[in-house]
Amino acid sequence: MTKILRRLWQDDEAQDIAEYAVMLAVILVIVVGTIRLIGSNANNVFSQVASSINQ
Repeated sequence: MTKILRRLWQDDEAQDIAEYAVMLAVILVIVVGTIRLIGSNANNVFSQVASSINQ
């Protein structure tokens, strides 16, 4: 068991996978935040356009 853990600890590929997972998580947070911001702004714009059309 210790040989497996030691090999995983020293294996560079495992570290690369962890780094890619962290980068993916950061990118997903940025994308989701941007979509939420744009979505709320777009909703406000459409509401203003609809209310101006109704008047």
